[in-house]
Amino acid sequence: MDFPNPCPVALTSRILGGRWKSRIIWALVRNEPLRFAALRRACPPVSDRILTKELRELEGWGLIARKAYPVIPPKTEYRLTEFGNTLRPIMAAMADWGLTHRAAIVEP
Repeated sequence: MDFPNPCPVALTSRILGGRWKSRIIWALVRNEPLRFAALRRACPPVSDRILTKELRELEGWGLIARKAYPVIPPKTEYRLTEFGNTLRPIMAAMADWGLTHRAAIVEP
């Protein structure tokens, strides 16, 4: 994938940006592997369509792995890849910052 902007913060924001990707990664950091329904519960009110799209993007970037089991009903699990695990310190820092400054943040 081509990233025309050389700024490393822009690259990280592109990958973790949006409403759901960082929440999906955080859910997997806290409890992996997770099935689709568990990820949906961890990210309310995400729709199935959007969650599927975001999971495919994260999988395409090599951050998460999807394992489908040949059973009925279908069973699919998601987990962080070795590359995805490099995001753990970033997610921990974001969680720490959020916990520390939650009271000071005024939502618009």
